[in-house]
Amino acid sequence: MGAHALTNDPAPPRASPTALASWALFDWAAQPYFTLITTFVFAPYFASHLAASPVEGQALWGYAAGAAGFVIALTSPILGAIADAAGRRKPWIAAFSVMLMAGSAALWFAAPGSSGVVAFALVAYAIATLGAEYGTVFNNAMMPDLVSPKRLGRLSGMGWAMGYLGGLVSLVIVLGFLAADAETGRTILGFAPAFGLDPATHEGDRAAGPLTAIWYMVFVLPLFFFVPDTPLRIPVRRAIRLGIANLKESVRHARQERSLWVFLAASMAYRDALTALFAFGGIFAAGQLGWQTLQIGLFGILLTVTGTLGALLGGFLDDRLGPKPVLIGSVAILTACCIAIVSIDRETVLFVIHVAHPETGGLFASLPEQLYLVLGGLIGAAAGPLQAASRTLLVRLSQPDRMTEAFGLYALAGKATSFIGPIAVAFVTSVSGSQRIGISAIIALFVLGGVMLAKVPVRQG
Repeated sequence: MGAHALTNDPAPPRASPTALASWALFDWAAQPYFTLITTFVFAPYFASHLAASPVEGQALWGYAAGAAGFVIALTSPILGAIADAAGRRKPWIAAFSVMLMAGSAALWFAAPGSSGVVAFALVAYAIATLGAEYGTVFNNAMMPDLVSPKRLGRLSGMGWAMGYLGGLVSLVIVLGFLAADAETGRTILGFAPAFGLDPATHEGDRAAGPLTAIWYMVFVLPLFFFVPDTPLRIPVRRAIRLGIANLKESVRHARQERSLWVFLAASMAYRDALTALFAFGGIFAAGQLGWQTLQIGLFGILLTVTGTLGALLGGFLDDRLGPKPVLIGSVAILTACCIAIVSIDRETVLFVIHVAHPETGGLFASLPEQLYLVLGGLIGAAAGPLQAASRTLLVRLSQPDRMTEAFGLYALAGKATSFIGPIAVAFVTSVSGSQRIGISAIIALFVLGGVMLAKVPVRQG
């Protein structure tokens, strides 16, 4: 996009309402992968029932996530720059969609006791992760071609809302109709698992993979049918050379803008921390609190609901106070929550306070479980504003004639070190032999991000 497209143009959306809704459906289509597989259903199942122990499961999952993130960091900025130069984005999204669906569907075959199941599950997870992350990069790149700059925030917000809702609905489907408790044989709604899924072999948990693939295949189709794509500008061979040159130029310009550069570095740290926190939250609960799919799923529903409310409140505070105070407040809340999480296990809260087991069992009957629920609600409430206000602050720090370039660098910052959080948790977990100590690596990243964020000067207005 040129400078003319980045002026304060009050023009109406360039795409039809159907096209805009179809673009937002990508988030609805892709979110079950992040909700069901990486956080609340399959990841805890892997750590609890496939790996030799929850500690080993957390470490292995972290290494797989880190390896996929490292590949994404090396390749996605280059692929994005090439796609920008060439023009068309739908073919790239289609190719990466195949990876997402194939990797997700393969997780059905990760049955307990199968030969080589741990390695199989990790490879399938890595393939699906590459597809999901690459597809998201190219879907986001379509935004400036669909609406005028003044409407980008609303379009992005609609996508976030659709994603939250899609994750919530898919989680309710798995918990209510597919995944059953191994002891009772019933789902959270009291039903026998649909399709005769066997709770003893965790078929309900494994079904999250095929459900994610089918869900994505159905709901991503409107993107290809109704969303206009940028015309082909130049052949791919020329686009490779031009894209790499443009990427180098973007980095060179960013170095001239100290405040932008410091913000990008800060966002690397706290976004890595948030990624790791979501990736390991369910695994930690499974290992430290003994939660099964039912409890972790309910925890995920709570986090999704508070995340939606937090995003709305954060938007109001952003308009009133500015994005930087919202970001610093969100980072502070998330840091405090992580410290509190590290202090919890089945017998202890706040490191030194021992708690007795309740005489009568029940859902979330113990004090550590109840505290973890409260902390999960706070994490959800802070995560939404953190992600939304980051985009707003980026606008304030960027030159109007290089806005698209700035968002490209922001995407690069999010991927360039996305492997550090999972790798740090995996390494500390392996060395210490403790899930609690492993999670403490996330605290260091949040603190680092907050300190750098505090040093970012912000223009008013």
